[in-house]
Amino acid sequence: MNSAANVYQVFTRLFGNTNTTNQPWGTIEQNGIGKFSDFNDKALTAIQELGITHIWYTGVPHHAVIRDYSAISIESDHPAVVKGRAGSPYAVKDYYSVNPDLADDPTRRLEEFEALIERTHAHNMKVIIDIVPNHVARRYQGLNNPTGIRDFGADDDTSVEYHRDNNFYYVPNQAFELPNIPEQLSPLGDPELISNLPAFEESPAKWTGNGSRLAKPQFDDWYETVKINYGVRPDGSKDFPELPADYANKSHAEHLQFWQDKVLPSSWYKFRDIALYWIEKGVDGLRYDMAEMVPVEFWSFMNSSIKAVNPDAFLVAEVYQPHLYRDYIHLGKMDYLYDKVDLYDCLKDVIHGKESVSKISDAQNSLMDIEHHMLHFLDNHDEQRLASPEFAGSAENGLPAMLVATLISTSPTMVYFGQEVGEAGNENAGFGQPSRTSIFDYIGVPEHQKWMNHGEFDGGLLSQEQKEVRAYYQRLLNFAMTSPAKMGGYFDLYPSNQEALGNESFFFARHSAKQLILVIARFRGNQRQNVELVLPDELIKKIELKDGEYTLNDAVNHLSPLTLSIVNGIGKCQFTIEPKCASAFTLDIDAFITL
Repeated sequence: MNSAANVYQVFTRLFGNTNTTNQPWGTIEQNGIGKFSDFNDKALTAIQELGITHIWYTGVPHHAVIRDYSAISIESDHPAVVKGRAGSPYAVKDYYSVNPDLADDPTRRLEEFEALIERTHAHNMKVIIDIVPNHVARRYQGLNNPTGIRDFGADDDTSVEYHRDNNFYYVPNQAFELPNIPEQLSPLGDPELISNLPAFEESPAKWTGNGSRLAKPQFDDWYETVKINYGVRPDGSKDFPELPADYANKSHAEHLQFWQDKVLPSSWYKFRDIALYWIEKGVDGLRYDMAEMVPVEFWSFMNSSIKAVNPDAFLVAEVYQPHLYRDYIHLGKMDYLYDKVDLYDCLKDVIHGKESVSKISDAQNSLMDIEHHMLHFLDNHDEQRLASPEFAGSAENGLPAMLVATLISTSPTMVYFGQEVGEAGNENAGFGQPSRTSIFDYIGVPEHQKWMNHGEFDGGLLSQEQKEVRAYYQRLLNFAMTSPAKMGGYFDLYPSNQEALGNESFFFARHSAKQLILVIARFRGNQRQNVELVLPDELIKKIELKDGEYTLNDAVNHLSPLTLSIVNGIGKCQFTIEPKCASAFTLDIDAFITL
């Protein structure tokens, strides 16, 4: 997958909510909720015009919630094993259905989501949803299984800790016990609630989602979920074939062929079937939660099976251990991995003054061989909001980092809804705490709601500053989609300009046969920097420009053009770098080469 892409992550139940009550631990009736239907033509047009190619609808599969749907035969979830009132989207209880909260008519919830897929496609965007192969809700209940599909654990031998074809791991002869839950995070915020409810029963206890083997897990464990068994024995050895090392260089078809005559653990087939079910319904891509906790061999089987059906499927995964990146890309056949511990963490540290801007070079250079496979972001449902005091402090302060994240490599860029208008996640939602927009609670998203403008989706309630920030995002993301140099080569200009730039600004180029981009991002400092920027002869030779003067235009702001003078093969230009500068200047090389 070598084309440019921009992903817009939306937390589906929050996106369309216009209610501004925001009561901690509030119900749907108190705090409101967004629906599939809120993604109407106005909303989807505005998202597409932002420069988006893919929408990641987060929280779509039916997960555990504290709401009574017994009238439509959905078993109620026990509050003790649901985080928040609205529940974690990563505690899925029925993979062949969608969250009934999101439907106008819960009995037609799947049809409503299928209609959303069609609407999204009609607006020339593709659909991504979550698949969470590492764990499921403690109480799984498939109400919509296709013929022949059995629920997770339905055929397990629960008398043993491990069997290859068990879907779960067990703690034989011990019942599950709730962890010690801090009073302020008690179910529904009510410490007395648990004592007044029937106990949650699970016997024997299952291993918890993060791998805890305790019948009574810790509160910090993922106690609302249970871990899936992929044929990894408790001692860590594998009960399935390993891929030969040379499969790192083989195609999806060759990977799929490798698995054809193998007998594999039951869970492998169950999750493959789930993925193909959604792909066949028109879902274009999958985001895999905590993929590194599932063996890489499974991903070879899973992803090659998907690519056989849809070669263009967009497959992105959470992997946070850099030494595993290349295995999960080459052996696991992932298209993209989160670039969290390299570029994201680096930019956050630069903003906080903990690292030199030179570390941006280190982060990019360390991943050059896999740069296209690293999904860039500055905001998502797990992280502190870019505009929060804990991160950049404002949307404007985050623009230099956004510029770098978008243009430094050929990788896709992801924006989390509300990021583009400075959403800071200030709410105490209940289980969810400030600095992150809660994924566990029914809550409103205040700055995003100003852009929604009561369903007009026109930014009518935004301040002028917010409108300008969103307009910047729109120019930047659309430029990234159309720029030939974005998908070209990278050249680090910071080392040859370090003396002039100091530890305040970062400078790099992207180039192709058709275009040169000079990217200048100012991370700190309150005074103007009047600098002479140098383009060394190595870069000038790469782009094959002759001595002379060239005009470069700002592609994402409205700044005056730069004049690039090339003398004896070395380029120089004078530039005044303003505080918070986030600019990209372009030169149409093609026009000069053909003269």
